Amino acid sequence: MLRNLFCMLVTAVATALLFPVAVLAMIVTLDPGKSVWVARRLWSPILIRTGGAKLIVSGQENVDPERPTIYVANHQSSLDIPVGFVAVPVNFRYIAKHQLQYVPLIGWYLWLAGHIFINRGQRDKAIASLDEAARKVRNGKSVFVYVEGTRSDDGRILPFKKGAFALALKAGVPIVPVTIEGSGTVMPKNSWNIKPGPVYVKIGKPIDTKAFGENDREGLIKAVRDVIIAQSLELGGKGGDTNDAIAAPGVEGIGRQRRTAS
Repeated sequence: MLRNLFCMLVTAVATALLFPVAVLAMIVTLDPGKSVWVARRLWSPILIRTGGAKLIVSGQENVDPERPTIYVANHQSSLDIPVGFVAVPVNFRYIAKHQLQYVPLIGWYLWLAGHIFINRGQRDKAIASLDEAARKVRNGKSVFVYVEGTRSDDGRILPFKKGAFALALKAGVPIVPVTIEGSGTVMPKNSWNIKPGPVYVKIGKPIDTKAFGENDREGLIKAVRDVIIAQSLELGGKGGDTNDAIAAPGVEGIGRQRRTAS
């Protein structure tokens, strides 16, 4: 209980203190990317260490800061946000649910730093957000997205939403698969019951989207998801159902195949 309260307190204090630092960095340098540096080098390590997580990253040689890239990952825990910032040493922009922009300080930071909010409940707004993301990528920015659309309850890799893959095909840039394992044990979904332990991140080799047809989102999804599932198993995780790769329209965590069967 004391550890949990301590983690909550440190998270609140670190966020409150570093938010103005991030804003100041943007103002002084006129570069929103500097605020991402603050999140990656200061805020995230504090949160990871406070929770007692030991971050173990492999495959960073597959990260090229000079190459616009879409990093896609599975999602087990709220801890994945700082984990992603630290594991992938690039001043990327997250693609996040639109609800996050209303969270005090964190939402304000994401908005000011140029992170991209997606309203999946409104198709027109979702398309506009993806178009904005495509512009950022073409201008040399990288983006990071948790493609399941929600956190997994049991650590299994859930079906993937299509948006990030449509973005990759539109922007013509590679996708790098990122697998996170152990964060759901350290900080379970919808819980502050912190349990110190290792968090593994494996960064896969870039996948050339040009090898897929302009509209072959499903083929690209399956190729990327198969890599993330294989990496999950390598890290001691539970993997996922390779046959049910694509999320049903309008829902999160439920595959199209499973929904049709039910």
